[in-house]
Amino acid sequence: MLKRSVRVELDSILNDLRINLENNYKDLAHDALKKLHGTLEDYLKSGTLKEKDYKKYKKIADDYSNRMADYHH
Repeated sequence: MLKRSVRVELDSILNDLRINLENNYKDLAHDALKKLHGTLEDYLKSGTLKEKDYKKYKKIADDYSNRMADYHH
């Protein structure tokens, strides 16, 4: 089971990402996506995040990465 604090943090980053995309803040959206990927890797390495939960959030992050591939200046 995913710890509540971890889930809240990951969901908060995802929320920031969604809001920035909706408001067309591309730089902030990219920053949030980088933070999401980094946080996921850190939690996996530390053992805080189990493989199953990691894969779930990693898929979401990868989907956003693909969606944002053409977002640049």
